[in-house]
Amino acid sequence: MAAYIIADVTVTDADRMAKYREWSTKAMQEHGAEVLVRGGEFEVLEGPWTPSRLVVLKFRDRAAAKAFYASETYTHARSLREGAGVMRMIVVDGVPS
Repeated sequence: MAAYIIADVTVTDADRMAKYREWSTKAMQEHGAEVLVRGGEFEVLEGPWTPSRLVVLKFRDRAAAKAFYASETYTHARSLREGAGVMRMIVVDGVPS
């Protein structure tokens, strides 16, 4: 079943975050991620959650999502992101087809 990485990102250093995005995009391409949401406008419908920037990536399964996260390319991207903001990220399984 498909798996999704959902990230809520607060950017504090736009230049560093731009370098991170460059490398994270490479990692997404290497691991077949489908970008469903990447910083689009949103509206809170219920509850106190007010994310800054949302990203939703779709992978063929949880193993692929975790391989992306552990990859050399994404590890490099994460190192570039240090000090550029706050990242909150989860992986969640989709509904079986």
